[in-house]
Amino acid sequence: MEGLPGWSELMLALLLICSVQTQKSGPVHTGGPPDCSYIRTFSPTGASGVYNIQPEGFTYSFQAYCEMGGNGIWTVIQKRTGGAVAFDREWAAYKNGFGFASWDHWLGLEKISAMTKDKSKRWKLRVDLWDFEGGSAYAEYEDFRVGDESTNYRLSVGRYSGTAGDAIRGAYPGIDQNGFGFSTLDHDNDGCDPCILFGDIYVASCTDYDRGGWWYNTCTSANLNGDWHPEGDNIGWFSGLHWPTWKGRAPYSARATRMMITPMLPYQKI
Repeated sequence: MEGLPGWSELMLALLLICSVQTQKSGPVHTGGPPDCSYIRTFSPTGASGVYNIQPEGFTYSFQAYCEMGGNGIWTVIQKRTGGAVAFDREWAAYKNGFGFASWDHWLGLEKISAMTKDKSKRWKLRVDLWDFEGGSAYAEYEDFRVGDESTNYRLSVGRYSGTAGDAIRGAYPGIDQNGFGFSTLDHDNDGCDPCILFGDIYVASCTDYDRGGWWYNTCTSANLNGDWHPEGDNIGWFSGLHWPTWKGRAPYSARATRMMITPMLPYQKI
């Protein structure tokens, strides 16, 4: 039949697409699903790796690392394992993202905002921390959202659970980062002016002290985007990969960090 050659070519193209979808990394679908939680819909045997995703309303697809875990499928929004990728960057870099999705990177505030703005979904943030002594800890926050640029990508988190402590709200009153906009070296949105460190040190903004972009209120709480420090030289620095409710009062810079998000079940009143 005259239609058979065209049909055969279509089937071959579909088989090639399926072959790409089952690889550990690489795009799984033209355009991509809206976030990593949909990956198994497109690729039932897909493993953890880099895939193309495209949130609803977003104008283009982009690469993200999808972590297939026992407690869900997560979209990684930040990863640190060393100092090769610099995180002391300006607003445009944090807005659009930088680094490598398969390695150390910041996914981008615009992309995170696009994923979490859908009010029909609830989102969970998970923070994983690894130290230089072989230990690890985690923090999870329900109802995670990031506003759009008009809000300076304002952070919103709900109930905390985990083993690392609630460093976003702080180890003591007055340093709650929930509800604050994002700050970078050239875009100061922190909650202090001037900012006081250790009772007698004044700085103009938290990024002068913590370096990397973050949702600062004051300058002595969580920040996982500061300078990375190697083993033996990772304690006592102003700037670092800090989660102060985890390791006590002395500034401890983590060996590695990861931040990732996944949709929760729709909110139900009890």
